[in-house]
Amino acid sequence: MIIDIHGHYTTAPKQHEGWRQAQLDGAGDLNPDGNEILDDEIRESLEGTQLRLQRERGTDMTIFSPRAGGMGHHLGTEAMSHAWSRLCNNLIRRVCDLYPENFQPVCQLPQSPGVSPSNSIPELVRCVEEMGFLGCNLNPDPSGGHWTDPPLTDPWWFELYEKLVELDVPAMIHVSQSCNPNFHFTGAHYINADTTAFMQILKSDLFERFPTLKFIIPHGGGAVPYHWGRYRGLAIDMGKPEPAALMSGNLYFDTCVYHQPGINLLTDVVPVDNVLFASEMHGAVRCQDPDTGHFFDDTKRYIEASPTLSAEDREKIYWKNATHVYKRLTLPAGAA
Repeated sequence: MIIDIHGHYTTAPKQHEGWRQAQLDGAGDLNPDGNEILDDEIRESLEGTQLRLQRERGTDMTIFSPRAGGMGHHLGTEAMSHAWSRLCNNLIRRVCDLYPENFQPVCQLPQSPGVSPSNSIPELVRCVEEMGFLGCNLNPDPSGGHWTDPPLTDPWWFELYEKLVELDVPAMIHVSQSCNPNFHFTGAHYINADTTAFMQILKSDLFERFPTLKFIIPHGGGAVPYHWGRYRGLAIDMGKPEPAALMSGNLYFDTCVYHQPGINLLTDVVPVDNVLFASEMHGAVRCQDPDTGHFFDDTKRYIEASPTLSAEDREKIYWKNATHVYKRLTLPAGAA
């Protein structure tokens, strides 16, 4: 069994993005249920990409959420973000209803710069309690690269965390597009956000306040595994617990790292119990590595080729750890 915990609907039918563009352009009388999208159009959008790649690469299920770059929390008003997030989440539910053994849903939150994260709670509850979602993506920087809101460890966020704990669902810390030209969104803004979030948490007592709160830091944790010694030293200097203390059931990294040395380092430094299999396909990097002939985001190849992982380690990374993090995850009949 192989569960890819990091997938986005990057191939949604064009009518979906068309509705969003009309919303941002100020078009009136938009259908709150979105432009019409037929089930066959959803199937067509997936059969040639995500589903084909699942079959070709030997993965069984993807935990699926709206396109991260399309969340666009820095665009429009709070009301526009609510309408857009609701539409995106409804579309993800339709995907999962059409392919229940291939996809399970994670939601987008209707965040906006300067708006209390607690305003996102109703949509989180709707998605989890009414539609069976497993968790959410949480944007630590709704401003799109300017970091105008308080850090993730500020009480500004606590009411949302209380609801995550109550629902027993994790949040993947994931930014959206960058509107700051200094930060390419997938090459810099994403990695910066992963690293920044980790440093914010390291400085805090967040998991003492919320001992069952679960975060996933994607993209292999950004710079964290490579600079583990730096973070250990900073924690010791600050009189804080070392990074390993964050790995006792609260913080997890995924395997969206697109070369063998990176995966080797990640699994050498981060406890295997805190690593979740992911590829982010069909997403940030879509080309083939000319040195190997394989796609960069075919991360299963790196796990298989790791010189230090045992069969038991691989099983944890591929699916067992996911079942500990995503408590609402339903495995297909006969899986495991």
